[in-house]
Amino acid sequence: MPSDAKRQFSVYLPAELIRRVKHASVDADESLSAYVERVLEDHLRQNEERP
Repeated sequence: MPSDAKRQFSVYLPAELIRRVKHASVDADESLSAYVERVLEDHLRQNEERP
């Protein structure tokens, strides 16, 4: 499987957080999957750059 292939996985989150993330993805004009991927990548990249 190519490294950029998409795979599904489940996480359990509070209902209110799910609602906020869904609204944020709509506001960003991105699919929910694309939004979550971007936000997670940004967060991990920032943490990797910290000394």
